[in-house]
Amino acid sequence: MFHFFRGRHRLHHEHHHHQRGGGGRGPKMFDSGAMRYVVLQLIADKPRHGYEIIKELEALSGGSYSPSPGAIYPLLSMLADMGHVDIVKDGNKKLYSVLPEGLAFLEENRAMVDAYMARLSCSGGEEGGDLRSLMHALKEAVISRGRGPRSTREHVDAIRAILKHATNEINKLN
Repeated sequence: MFHFFRGRHRLHHEHHHHQRGGGGRGPKMFDSGAMRYVVLQLIADKPRHGYEIIKELEALSGGSYSPSPGAIYPLLSMLADMGHVDIVKDGNKKLYSVLPEGLAFLEENRAMVDAYMARLSCSGGEEGGDLRSLMHALKEAVISRGRGPRSTREHVDAIRAILKHATNEINKLN
């Protein structure tokens, strides 16, 4: 009986750990409510495919922010459901364009839209990037070089040495 409970607890713990330790695409810059304004503004600027929106957000942030498709595509569906964007089939893709209701929404919320757009374009503007973005970039580099298909024992040893050195240097700061 106790073995059953121990096993169940262990599985539950491992599942929980996996959820917390899963990889992400970058730091969260906006909640979905704020992102609605930004994405709608990008579509108002010119009709776009979902992938183009992701790439434009990454470009506007200087590479410090890249939303996942799992964040963008449901948002695009929501904007269509709200009557703010139109969706037209373009081959295998969907092209999103703003509707008059979407333009009216943007104008009613112009101050907020402009503030979110400014936040996006300033996010990559700090010299060298902010600490959170840099830590995320480091994590991505370690994972891709340390676990990738071309990863060798030498790569992993070199990464360990670099991380230990960086940790020691940071700990020396007063």
